[in-house]
Amino acid sequence: MDTLKEIWAYRTMIHALVHKDLRGRYQASVLGFLWTFIVPLCQLLVYTVVFSVIMKSNIEKFYLYLFVALIPWNFFSSCLTAGSGCLLQQKTLVNKIYFPREVIPISFVTSSFVNMLYCEIVVIAVCIFSGIRFSLPGLLSLPLVMAVEYMLALGITMIMSAIDVYFRDMEHILGILSMAWMFLTPIMYDLSRIPKRLLPVFQLNPMTSIVTAYRDILYWGREPQLETLGAAAGMGIVFLTAGFLIFGKLKRRFSEVM
Repeated sequence: MDTLKEIWAYRTMIHALVHKDLRGRYQASVLGFLWTFIVPLCQLLVYTVVFSVIMKSNIEKFYLYLFVALIPWNFFSSCLTAGSGCLLQQKTLVNKIYFPREVIPISFVTSSFVNMLYCEIVVIAVCIFSGIRFSLPGLLSLPLVMAVEYMLALGITMIMSAIDVYFRDMEHILGILSMAWMFLTPIMYDLSRIPKRLLPVFQLNPMTSIVTAYRDILYWGREPQLETLGAAAGMGIVFLTAGFLIFGKLKRRFSEVM
């Protein structure tokens, strides 16, 4: 509780770091902030061509089926890989002034999360254009699903960024892990294609429940099942708690190691 109170006291610093990251992300580019919307639209165009012409799928509107899962995955993957180096990128700040070190991973994940929210505007617009009829309970549960993914991503980022300070090879390992994790998550395929004997293993993957919930809301136009939401929320809380505990143990020697 003392750590949480201290983080809350430094909320202005978190806001400043998030604002700095969002402004600096496309600062030197001509189109600037518009890239937030252009990138997902270009991804949608590529997937539409590939999976409608070259690799046809039996799933109706497969481009949309893939798109609604890919945007949340991009957010999580960014936190898993790029987030691992967020402390080292701010080592000058860490070594010079005192502040709760949790501020850095929190600001990184929050910045990535805000970027994902802008991308979700594109997703919802494409869903409406594709004729998806949303369920009101489903739309009301969408912020909950996003909050659960935020907790999961923050927990993972805190663990990996703390370990990366001591073990610099972690960011390279995470690139391979992220690729494997993506194929173990039902992004490009349906859960029904997984053999029943392996299904419990796939369901241990926290992103499986989150991706399923996004699809229920944005592709099928229905509210996510309580089991799906419960599993996702449970794993999000577990990872977030583990993240704070592990980070709290490892942060004591950050200044010495950096």
